[in-house]
Amino acid sequence: MSELRKTTQHLIPVEKEENRSGYDIYPVHDLGSGKIQSDYASLARKMSGYRNVVIDGYIGVRFDIFVRNLSDAFAAMGIQPLWWNVSAAMKEEEEINRMIAPYLGGDDPIFGFRAPLHIEDWFDKGRLESIKPDQNARMNIIYGTGASLAGWDGLSVYIDIPKNEIQFRARAASITNFGASAPESPKKMYKRFYFVDWVVLNRHKKNLLPTIDIFIDGQRESEITWAGGDAIRSGLKEMSENGFRVRPWFEPGAWGGQWIREHIKSLAQDVPNYAWSFELIVPENGLIFSSDRKMLEVSFDMVMYEGGENVVGKECREAYGDEFPIRMDYLDNFDGGNLSIQCHPHKEYIQKNFGEVLTQEETYYILDTCPDSVVYLGFQDDIVPSEFEKALTESFTHGTPLDVPKYINAEHAHKHDLFLIPPGTLHSSGRNNLVLEISTTPYIFTFKMYDWLALDLDGKPRPLNIRRAMENLCFDRKGEKIKKEHVCHPELMEKGEDWELWHLATHPKHSYDVHRYTIKSEVTVRTEGKCHVLNLVEGETADVVTAGGKVFHLSYAETLVISAAAGSYRIVNTSGREIMMVKAFMK
Repeated sequence: MSELRKTTQHLIPVEKEENRSGYDIYPVHDLGSGKIQSDYASLARKMSGYRNVVIDGYIGVRFDIFVRNLSDAFAAMGIQPLWWNVSAAMKEEEEINRMIAPYLGGDDPIFGFRAPLHIEDWFDKGRLESIKPDQNARMNIIYGTGASLAGWDGLSVYIDIPKNEIQFRARAASITNFGASAPESPKKMYKRFYFVDWVVLNRHKKNLLPTIDIFIDGQRESEITWAGGDAIRSGLKEMSENGFRVRPWFEPGAWGGQWIREHIKSLAQDVPNYAWSFELIVPENGLIFSSDRKMLEVSFDMVMYEGGENVVGKECREAYGDEFPIRMDYLDNFDGGNLSIQCHPHKEYIQKNFGEVLTQEETYYILDTCPDSVVYLGFQDDIVPSEFEKALTESFTHGTPLDVPKYINAEHAHKHDLFLIPPGTLHSSGRNNLVLEISTTPYIFTFKMYDWLALDLDGKPRPLNIRRAMENLCFDRKGEKIKKEHVCHPELMEKGEDWELWHLATHPKHSYDVHRYTIKSEVTVRTEGKCHVLNLVEGETADVVTAGGKVFHLSYAETLVISAAAGSYRIVNTSGREIMMVKAFMK
C-alpha cells in the first residue's frame, strides 16, 4: 500500500491561490477569519483538554496515517493517549459478506440495489459494549468508522473525505470497502461503495452531523485542515439560504476529448483526454469552505442534512428527501470518439431493480460543437425491434461494427441546441460536441447497447446491457416524432429593456424544465420556492447576487446552485457583451 492514490489529478492544496481568473476548480465558501486550522499540532492542543475523544469518519479515510501523525503531535506535547480501534468490534468478514450479498447484484459488473442497512449491522453489540475508556488513563481515544457507536461521552470528531478521492485510493488499492480485509478490483469496489457503503455511511453521517465538535478534511496524507462543528454548520446554513458552487472534478474516458483540457488550464495536462466534468453530480461532489485562504472540503450531502428544505424547497424536499434532484455535467468528445449508443431506465424500473428514488431524465445542451457534428437520437422510421436486438447481439458476440444509420436517427448539432432525452430514449453524442448534460441526479444507470468497438482506458471493452436496454427502449420515438418532440424549439416568454427570457421546454416525461436568459445588463429572478441551477453558457463573466447579499462571481461554463430560500437574485452581466444564462428547475 505504498501509493495512496492513483490519478493524475491534483490533490486539493491546503491554501487557495489568490486572484485566479477564469474557470475556478476550487470554488469556496468563506467562513471568516480564524475558522480553519491546518496542522496536527493545533488539533492535538484542542483535543488535549478532553479525557475521552471519539474520532469517527467515512470509508476511505486512512486512519492508520491519521493516528500516526496525531500520535507524533501528542508526543511532542508529552502526552501518550490510550488508543482504541473500533474495528475490533466488527462482525466477522464472512458474516458481513453474507449480509450485503443481496445488494451487490451478483455477477453484474455495474449494478446492485441500494442497501436498506444501517452501520450498526456491521458491528457485534457485545464487543462494542466491552470497549470502555480506561478511567486511569490521561486520555482515551477511540477511532475508526463507526467509533461513535461505542457510546463514549467526550469530544466528537469526524473525518470526511470526498468520493472522488475515495475512488483514486481504490484504484491504488490503498483502501478497502467497509468491513473488507483487502481491496478488490476498482470497479468491484466502486459497485460496493455505491450500493452499500456510501448509502449506509451517509445515514450515519446525517445522524452525527448535529453533534460533531470538530470536522477534519482527511484527503491529504500528511496535512489536514480542520474546523469547529459550529463553524461548519453555520456555513452550511448560509449556503442553504443563498446558494453555492460545488467542487467539480474531472475524469478521462475512452471517448474523451480535448475541449476541457484546452479551456481549463489549471487542470492536470498529462492525461490523454477529459471525458467528464462532474459539475454538479452531487452524490460525488464536495463543498469547500475557506478561512484565511485555507480550504476544508466536506461532502455535498451535508448541506442537504443541515438545510435541505432551504436548498430545494418544501415540495421537492417532501418528494425526494435528502436527494438533490438536478445534475449538470459536461461530456467532452472534441477530437475524441462517439459516446456509446445507450438509454436510461424508466422510473418504475429503476425503483424496482436498483432502489433509486429518481431516474435519469436527460437533456443535451450543446455548449460548443463543430460543423457536421450530430447527436444520435431515437430510431429510423422503419425500425423493427427484434431485428435491432439481433444486430446488437451479433455485433457484441462477433466484435463487428453495427450499421448505425440503418437503425438510428441522427440530428445535426448546433451551438445552444437542446435535445430532449427522457427515459427509454436511445441516444448518443457524436464526436466533436461539448455537451452540457442537464438531468435528474442518478448517473451510473446507463444501459449501453453499442460502444463502437472501443476499448476502455484499461484496454478492455466496457460492459454492455443490451437486455436491460431492450426492456426500457421506446421504439415509437423515431423519425419525424423525434424532430417534433425531442428537439427543443425555444419560445420567447418575457422580455425587458435589455433582457429576454426564453423557454426551452423539456419533454412531458421530464420532471424539470429549462429557461435561458439573454442579458445585456442585468435581470432579477424570483425562485418561487424552487431551487435554480444556473450555467453561464455565453459570455466571459457574470455576478449573481442573492437578496441576502451573497455575491457569486461566475465564469464561462461554471455551474451555480441558487437555493429556494434565497427568494430572489440578480444576474449582473460583467462581460462587456451580451451573455446567456441557462436555468434548470423542477416543474
